[in-house]
Amino acid sequence: MRILLNFINEIAGILYVGGIASHIVIGAVLGTPDADTAYNVYTYKELSAYILILPGLALKVICDLILYFHYGERGNWMKIKAVLMVFLTVNAFVFLVPIMPELRALADAAKTTGDLSAFHALEGKEALIGMSNAIPLLLELILGSFKPKLFGERIKTRTV
Repeated sequence: MRILLNFINEIAGILYVGGIASHIVIGAVLGTPDADTAYNVYTYKELSAYILILPGLALKVICDLILYFHYGERGNWMKIKAVLMVFLTVNAFVFLVPIMPELRALADAAKTTGDLSAFHALEGKEALIGMSNAIPLLLELILGSFKPKLFGERIKTRTV
C-alpha cells in the first residue's frame, strides 16, 4: 500500500507541477498581445487548471493526509509540508481558480473593444499571486522528497 501511495503522490506532483509549468510556458511563449490570443491563452489556463493542477493538488493533499493519519508520519518536515500545502491550496482555490474565468471574460469582452487594460490589471494580480507560490511549492517538494530531520529532531538524533 505504501508503494502505491508513493506512486500516486509522484503522479500528483507531475500533474500539479506540470500544470503550473505549462501555465508559465504558454504565458511566456504566446503572451497576451491581443484579445483573441489572451482569450485562447486563458481558455487553456482555465481548462488545464481543472484537468491538471487541481486534481494534482487534491491527490497530493490526500496522500499527505494518509501519510499523516494512517502511516503516522509525524516528523517536523511533514508538519511544515502540511502548512505549505494549506497555503498552496488556499491560494489556488480562493485566488487563482476564481481569477481564470474573470480573465477569460475580460479577454472575450476586449475582442470587440480592443481595450485590454482591465484584463492586464487583473493579469498582473494573477501573476503576483502565482509567483507567491514559487518558494512554498519548492519547499514542499524538497521536504516531501528528502524528509529531513528538522529543529529538535536533529538534537534528539545526536544524543541517542
